[in-house]
Amino acid sequence: MKKYILIIAAFLIGSLGALAQQTNEKVMDKKNLVVKEWNANAKGAKTLDHVTIYSPEGKKIEETEYDSTGKQKWRKRYEWRTDGKMARELLYDERNRLVNYKKFDFNEFGKKKTQYTYDPKGKLVSTKYFEYIAQDA
Repeated sequence: MKKYILIIAAFLIGSLGALAQQTNEKVMDKKNLVVKEWNANAKGAKTLDHVTIYSPEGKKIEETEYDSTGKQKWRKRYEWRTDGKMARELLYDERNRLVNYKKFDFNEFGKKKTQYTYDPKGKLVSTKYFEYIAQDA
C-alpha cells in the first residue's frame, strides 16, 4: 500500500513541476504583430511567402500568401464580433477581388457550430457543420 502511495505522490510532484514549468514559458504578445514568412533557396535568395497581421487586440485580421515570384496568390481578411468571436472571413484572389466570404455560428462553448459560405453577391454556396466528440483515452 505504501508503495502505491509513493508512486502516486511522485507522479503528482512531477506533474506539478511540469505545470509550473509551462506557466513560466514566455508567450509572444500578438497585439499589433506582423509575422512575415520567407523562403530561401540554396544560394540564400529570399522571397516573401506569407504575411499575417494582428489587431491591437491580438486578433488575426489579415493573411496574404505569395507565390515564388513575390506576387499575391490570395488574401484573407477577418472581421470580429464584439464578443471576441469571428464574424466573417473574406477571401480575395490575386487581384484583390472578393472570391467568397464565410459567416459563423458558435455553440455554447464558443466553438464553431456552423460555417456558411457565400459568393461575392451574397448567395449561399455551402454550409459546413462542426461536431465535437470527446473520446476517453
